[in-house]
Amino acid sequence: MLRQKGFTLIELLIVIAIIGILAAIAIPMYRAQTVKAKLTEVTNSMSNVASAVGAYYQDEGKYPGTGMGTATIIKNSLGVSVPVGVKYISAATVTANTGVITFTATGTGESLVDTKTITMSPSTTDTGAINWIYGGNLGAAYMPKK
Repeated sequence: MLRQKGFTLIELLIVIAIIGILAAIAIPMYRAQTVKAKLTEVTNSMSNVASAVGAYYQDEGKYPGTGMGTATIIKNSLGVSVPVGVKYISAATVTANTGVITFTATGTGESLVDTKTITMSPSTTDTGAINWIYGGNLGAAYMPKK
């Protein structure tokens, strides 16, 4: 008897179903990771500003007394450049007397992220150390870890 070589239709359909299931899981995870990667520009810039606010606090014994509502004022007051309007940051502020840093994200392509804010609030210990706590109205899946 002659034997045919190749795959049966059922075998091919099973392979296609497995590929479809893997794609259904992988594509949303890939999208979330690309948005998180875009947010690193925001969190890295926030960390730079937090370092400058912390240095101000250590030098002066208090947080800046005047609010800093734009990137230009932050740069002139703290010496830290913030890339507002370049890619993923649409606004940056430092609140007077509290040192709370607020950045607004934009351009990531995710509705749970764009136009939402990320905050870093300082909490000082008895020894003068500053602990920064993330907050804001960003989607929980995209909120930076401590």
